[in-house]
Amino acid sequence: MTTTVPAYTADQVRAAEKPLLDAGEPLMLRAASALARVVADELVDRVHPRVLVLAGRGDNGGDALYAAERLAEAGMDVDALLTSGDAHVAALAAAMSAGVRRIEADGLDATGYDLVVDGIVGIGAREPLRGAARETVLAMRGAELPPVVAVDLPSGLHPDEGSADDAVLPAEVTVTFGAAKCGLGGGEGLAGRIVLVDLGLDLPEATDRVEVERVVAGGDAQRA
Repeated sequence: MTTTVPAYTADQVRAAEKPLLDAGEPLMLRAASALARVVADELVDRVHPRVLVLAGRGDNGGDALYAAERLAEAGMDVDALLTSGDAHVAALAAAMSAGVRRIEADGLDATGYDLVVDGIVGIGAREPLRGAARETVLAMRGAELPPVVAVDLPSGLHPDEGSADDAVLPAEVTVTFGAAKCGLGGGEGLAGRIVLVDLGLDLPEATDRVEVERVVAGGDAQRA
């Protein structure tokens, strides 16, 4: 059963995150933990699933890589493609230490995975994907892809307006952090089913609303 929740602009969400970040709250780790739980739920019927993580260089990619760490620790076979050539340093180190393998885009066959995690860009991106990330997404769109779980929002979808060009991977599920973003209500269904991760943000009243599948608590920042 779905529910309707308030939706916010990227600037509103960032302003609400700032006091917690300034206080040292590990929002990225809590978000990644919740993301890993949702991915695991999607793969509950798979035996030793294979997961492909697409990770950009920013915080969105950090969320994805910390989630990849937890998935690998749970026994999943996880590959990471760094779509910009580099990544969030600490998150990449954690993922590699857990057994996540780094792969390259050349010769990528995404059809061999059970699920793809899209962590290329997040709410800081207001323009369509460019460069190597764009080429990777367009190549993948031409294949029979497994389900895609988007990190915060599908990469390339405008966080406020919901606009996008063809370089976006349609998501089966979008795991959005802290608050639903206004853009998730647009995009012609690119976000798929939306799961909202409650991170305890102090948010203002909102007039926009978005339908979500469920609301879950932010995960434990500590590794099991």
